[in-house]
Amino acid sequence: MFQTFESQASPDQGPGRLAELRQALGADGLSGFIIPRADVHQGEYVAARDERLQWLTGFTGSAGFCVVLPDLAGVFIDGRYRTQVKGQVDLAHFTPVPWPEVKPGDWIGDNLGSGVIGFDPWLHSADEIDRIEKALIGHGVTLKPVANYIDAIWPDQPAPPLGRAFVHPETLAGESSLAKRARLSAALRANGQSCAVITLPDSLCWLLNLRGADVPRNPILHAFALLEADGDVVLFVDPAKIDAQVETHFDEGVSHLPMTDFAAALRGATGKVLVDRSSAPLAVSMELGKGTATVVWGDDPCRLPKACKNAAEIAGMREAHLRDGAAVVEFLCWLDAQSPKAGLNEIDVVRALEGFRRATNVLHDISFDTICGSGPNGAIMHYRVTNDSNRAVGANELLLVDSGAQYLDGTTDITRTVAIGDPGDEARSCYTRVLQGTIAISRVRWPVGLSGRDLDPLARYALWVNGQDFDHGTGHGVGAFLSVHEGPQRISRISEVPLEPGMILSNEPGYYREGAFGIRLENLIVVQPAPDLGDNRKQLCFETLTFVPFDRRLVDIAALAAGERAWLNAYHAEVLEKLSPRLSPAALAWCQAACAEI
Repeated sequence: MFQTFESQASPDQGPGRLAELRQALGADGLSGFIIPRADVHQGEYVAARDERLQWLTGFTGSAGFCVVLPDLAGVFIDGRYRTQVKGQVDLAHFTPVPWPEVKPGDWIGDNLGSGVIGFDPWLHSADEIDRIEKALIGHGVTLKPVANYIDAIWPDQPAPPLGRAFVHPETLAGESSLAKRARLSAALRANGQSCAVITLPDSLCWLLNLRGADVPRNPILHAFALLEADGDVVLFVDPAKIDAQVETHFDEGVSHLPMTDFAAALRGATGKVLVDRSSAPLAVSMELGKGTATVVWGDDPCRLPKACKNAAEIAGMREAHLRDGAAVVEFLCWLDAQSPKAGLNEIDVVRALEGFRRATNVLHDISFDTICGSGPNGAIMHYRVTNDSNRAVGANELLLVDSGAQYLDGTTDITRTVAIGDPGDEARSCYTRVLQGTIAISRVRWPVGLSGRDLDPLARYALWVNGQDFDHGTGHGVGAFLSVHEGPQRISRISEVPLEPGMILSNEPGYYREGAFGIRLENLIVVQPAPDLGDNRKQLCFETLTFVPFDRRLVDIAALAAGERAWLNAYHAEVLEKLSPRLSPAALAWCQAACAEI
């Protein structure tokens, strides 16, 4: 299934739905309700059934939440969506709130004298609710777990997804499910724990070498699992998702039960049970508390091993990125050949790019809906073109295209900003500063033990010294034929997770001028041990996985330092070397010109 361009929600519907929600809350004596952009798995990407925030407010971003009070409804959005939200919600009824600068607990306390706020405990983590409750101390406001009020008033809510699970071969996974379970269960035994609760779909997919089709773009399976201390796994999943091939894949240590049995299994658990308070729904610990088990808070045992890719996964990602890089170069060659008088628009661009990826004949899906913003639309960081917003690609503008693909051997995510004609010296200066941030992250070496927070300023320095910045992290983790956004690794000022070999991240600084243009440049990179230098201290570095030229027409060559220029020339030489055998004659000629030394 490929990208469609229908408008997903309308601000016009929000006020009526908001009034109906408030009426239902008032009838039950509640002062408000929290509506997150989350499902029971706390996933960033959710099925149509779980788009409750979008249904109520019209906001379609991948992160945020709404807090509905009797006379105020705050839509909390981070820096990526400050521009987008203003065009998607009815501002007479919904108030955008800058988050995380403004915390929900503080906001509720400031705007509600006293009362009871309802929340669905299956849609919030224990950490999240704990932070809000602490902020409400002394305000006369309490939180109460309740059934979901949006589900009660959504008359045509879609059914839960029933995507079929399928086997991810060991040749690509690099390790059997049995081996993964053995090493993770050994840690449970060492800590005296009877089992671990797995609620993140990408974690259980990694653990069992499965993939699924329950949300768009990311090949994940909606299910829960209990990993026992002996290495056995009980998978809680709709039986319609499990076919004979998957049954054959399961060894004798893997059994499965319907999702509806999960809560009862939690109540029947015994001993010390490991639960991730940052990702598991609060309802998990509530159900465990009804039995004899002792909840032990700790990290999801799959997240870090999954993030540190093995040799087979990295090899697959390298191949996927070369294949994808060739497709993107074919696209850029096509784009440069289009006449400004041809009437090209954003939807045309998206369809063409998807076409070049489909032409590989091994595309599983795109990895997210393509972000294609021309001119001022490029300043909307996570812009999704629709039939209503579709804009012509104008002359003398910037065009930002952020896209990716899912192949069986890897997940890609790449952004290039290109010149359509001559966008002017100011755009060129801003582009060069963003490129300098990309180069700084690409070249850095750092001592073992540092986190993404320590590297993030390098991507911003050239912007900072010119009074500029961008309101998103520099990089997110990326899965191997899994979620295009993967934790726990990040390059961000709020990330304290040490970077380790095998972690794959994006390197994507940007700059956005509302109403004018947006610039973002993105490569994927993998953490590797750095070659010994100097005192032979243990250091790490990045290997670049993405190979597509940057737009040399937008580079202010005089602004680049000698080392930056050398890196760019070496990168372009490597692009040409790696992609030449994969390109059509026309794309090869285009790539040779695009990679010419500066």
